[in-house]
Amino acid sequence: MIPWLNPNDPFPPLDSALREPNGLLAAGGDLSPQRLIDAYSRGIFPWFNPGEPVLWWSPNPRMVLFPNELKVSRSLRKTLKRHTYEVRADTAFRQVMEACAAPRDGHSGTWITPAMIAAYTELHRQSLAHSVETWMDDQLVGGLYGVSLGRMFYGESMFSLATDASKIAFVHLVRQLERWGFGMIDCQMKTAHLASLGAREIPRAEFSQKLSELVNFPGINGAWRFDHELAE
Repeated sequence: MIPWLNPNDPFPPLDSALREPNGLLAAGGDLSPQRLIDAYSRGIFPWFNPGEPVLWWSPNPRMVLFPNELKVSRSLRKTLKRHTYEVRADTAFRQVMEACAAPRDGHSGTWITPAMIAAYTELHRQSLAHSVETWMDDQLVGGLYGVSLGRMFYGESMFSLATDASKIAFVHLVRQLERWGFGMIDCQMKTAHLASLGAREIPRAEFSQKLSELVNFPGINGAWRFDHELAE
């Protein structure tokens, strides 16, 4: 059994999370900015299907990417060098979330509900959630969004309507975060796609220890603007 969170209840200890399903910690609560900020600062994230209560997770191990471990394939490197795209940050946050929520690969939809979109759009208004977007011919063709606290970035979801569009956004994000001194990117759960980009699993205890340091650094204020050049 997992605990039910009433509005003012604190999260339970991370080591009380279930092993199966991996990391399920609690249910209930809400998606208020205060609850979400508290959750992310502890390494907890919401993930639930439409019609379910809010479910909170802290998996063990945790999939992360350290910015200096980014892997860029030869084909992606060629795409990056062609510059047939423009990468922007924080110019179409809600559009990115809605694109991430759209049905894909024959599925009817995703876990990104209207309530989630509203909650993270509010975090974006507070400069705590950010989007990175790939544009081609002035059309949004790929991107990602996530939450930023201190020098920690939590990736949430990405989408692609053109070849490598989400990967282009991701590489630009990682390079910029490295310039800003971010120490870790949370990728939540293991996928082959993320592993191909250099992400790897670490124990939850190690993740929590690193997280507790990174979230206490000063954050990047306001809308993000990228200033780096890709050295690929």
